[in-house]
Amino acid sequence: MKINENYLKLEQSYLFTNIGRKVSAYQAEHPDKKIIRLGIGDVTLPLCPAVIDAMHAAVTEMGKAETFRGYGPEQGYDFLRNAVRDYYAQRGVQLKSEEIFISDGAKSDIGNILDLFSADNTVLIPDPVYPVYVDTNIMAGRKILYMDANEKNGFLPLPDPAVKADIIYLCSPNNPTGAVYNRQQLKAWVDYALDCGAVLLFDAAYECFIHDPALPRSIFEIEGARRCAIEFCSFSKTAGFTGTRCGYTVVPEELEFEGASLNKFWLRRQTTKFNGVPYIVQRGAAAVFTPEGQEQIHKNIEYYMENARAIAGAMRNLGIWFTGGENSPYIWLKCPGGRSSWEYFDYLLEEKNIVGTPGAGFGKNGEGFFRLTAFGSREATLEAIERLSK
Repeated sequence: MKINENYLKLEQSYLFTNIGRKVSAYQAEHPDKKIIRLGIGDVTLPLCPAVIDAMHAAVTEMGKAETFRGYGPEQGYDFLRNAVRDYYAQRGVQLKSEEIFISDGAKSDIGNILDLFSADNTVLIPDPVYPVYVDTNIMAGRKILYMDANEKNGFLPLPDPAVKADIIYLCSPNNPTGAVYNRQQLKAWVDYALDCGAVLLFDAAYECFIHDPALPRSIFEIEGARRCAIEFCSFSKTAGFTGTRCGYTVVPEELEFEGASLNKFWLRRQTTKFNGVPYIVQRGAAAVFTPEGQEQIHKNIEYYMENARAIAGAMRNLGIWFTGGENSPYIWLKCPGGRSSWEYFDYLLEEKNIVGTPGAGFGKNGEGFFRLTAFGSREATLEAIERLSK
């Protein structure tokens, strides 16, 4: 028996594990200090009433023989797939229900989708980046190239014709930088992918935070994307499902490589390796798309965006360079005073009792930058701003 030696190439400790260890040690030494956490992108508002009501009704169904549900379809129940389809149609994106696959979250699918591709493919990933993109490809032993996202290009890198790749990752609104691609920029990436014969993996987990109607919320708003792109989305930030786990992936029927349909590949993969999302959770997710659900989740989203705008305003008042905060729940700031990312982390923790996320944890280009999130309570966010402003 031989191990997968690629795991030895991974960083030994995950970014947020390191943060948790540092915060726990500080809290143990200073039990009287009130720590404000604006680091991990976990939501704090509860599930909305429409979702809770739908889940309660589903629980009751499961308690009666005539409405009990056993094994469900691995690709998701039609009632939820159709609801997602109709949600896209409201924005002018026409999908078939058969192109939508319900999952337990975008993170899982972003890793699992790699089952469809050869380990010989070259991967192009932005730096800084959500660590899952990198680590899952290291685990598989793929060659990784990095896009140069930086302050000069607003952390929105564009294709380099001299670089050729087979698998391309994009995230917009971006985690961690909060930067959002416009239509012309995404069209450049779609054209590049088509020219290279590459697949574009588009993470749209934060699409619901885009308020500017001029900015695209789906890669499928871009001409040609159905022939080169797969889109991942999640209910985690949209509707607070971080503890409930539900998302979806869109694989167009036109998406073919070497004469093979990736839609059929993904269906085969999911029916073989995935048991599906629980019926109760899917009923709750479907309620998100009802008129009541949409009204309620938009109130929650606006709550977080008010936090984001408040943090962004504080950055402007302090003269600190940043991206995000307008169409994204993340604020990506340049560390004041020329500090490194971890130096600024220690400073905020020890002097201001605020926890954020060091940019260096997201890649080489993240050094010297720092991420704050808008997912805290209003009270905690305003208190953090007051501490930062002193």
